[in-house]
Amino acid sequence: MTKNYSLFLMAASLAVLTACSTVPTQAPVEDRSTPHPTTPPKAAPVEEPKDKEGYYTVHKGDTLIRIAFDRGLNYRDLAAWNNLSNPDDIKVDQVLRLTQPEGVQVAAVPTPPQIEKTPPPPRKSTPKGEKRPYSDAAVADLQKSDERADKPALVASLAPTPAPAVPPAAAVSAEDRDLSWTWPSDGRVVAQFDEGKNKGIDIAGRAGQQVLAAERGKVMYAGSGIRGYGNLVIVKHSNSLLSAYAHNRSILVKEGQEVRRGQAIAEMGDSDTDTVKLHFEIRQQGKPVDPSKFLPNR
Repeated sequence: MTKNYSLFLMAASLAVLTACSTVPTQAPVEDRSTPHPTTPPKAAPVEEPKDKEGYYTVHKGDTLIRIAFDRGLNYRDLAAWNNLSNPDDIKVDQVLRLTQPEGVQVAAVPTPPQIEKTPPPPRKSTPKGEKRPYSDAAVADLQKSDERADKPALVASLAPTPAPAVPPAAAVSAEDRDLSWTWPSDGRVVAQFDEGKNKGIDIAGRAGQQVLAAERGKVMYAGSGIRGYGNLVIVKHSNSLLSAYAHNRSILVKEGQEVRRGQAIAEMGDSDTDTVKLHFEIRQQGKPVDPSKFLPNR
C-alpha cells in the first residue's frame, strides 16, 4: 500500500510540474472596425461639343417650334431648310440647319399698309373781350398791349429746343424704328420682365378678354406646341422683331394671316397656367427683350 501511495504522489507531482510549464496560447484577435470608404477620384468634366455656327444639335425634349421660337425663326422655314416633311419628326442628336441654304427661296414677311390717321382740325379760339370802365389809365394800358403784340416774340425763339425722342435701344434698324407699338390688352401688370425668370410681362384680366396685336405683322404661329405657353400666337413684325401672346383661352387668327395693330387675335385665358392672364413677349433675333422699352406709357 505504501508503494502504491508513493507512486500516486509521484504522478501527481509530475502533473503539477507539466501544467506549470505549459505556455498559454492566446485566442486570435479579429479586427471588426468599419473600414473608411475610399472616395473614387472625380472624373474630369466632359464639355459638350459646341454647335457649328448656323447649326443646332437637337437635345431631348426639343421641338422644332421651340427651336425656331428661341431664334426668331419660322418653324416652317426650318422644316424646309432641313427637308423635313413632318415638323414633329426630329430626333435627338440630329443636326439642323438654322440658315437658309442656297437655292431655297423663303418669302419675306409682308408689311401690311399702315393706316395714317388724319389729325383733328385745330380748335378755333376767339379772343376774349375785356370790358373795363373808361379812363385815361385804361386807354394807356390798351395802347401798350397793342405795341407788345406788334413786336416779335424773341423769348420764344430763345427757348431751348427739346431733344428728339430716342428710340428704344433694342430697335436698331430703320424698319424696326418705324413700328408703333400698342398695349396688347387692358389690365394690371402683375409680373415685370426679368430675363432670368420672366421673359416678358404678365397682364391680369378676365377670361374671354380681347388680346390685341401690339403692332402690324404676319401670324407666324398659332397653336399649343410650346410647353409652358398654352394656346400661343406669335406675330412677326420685321426681320428681327416678333411678339408672343400666351395662355389664351382661344385663338382668333391663323398662321400666315396678316394682322393690323390693335386687331383682336385671341381671347385671354389660363391655358397651361394657374390664373387668367396674358403673358406677352417681344423678341429680337429670338432673344427676349423688355417690352416696356417698346410699349407706350399708360
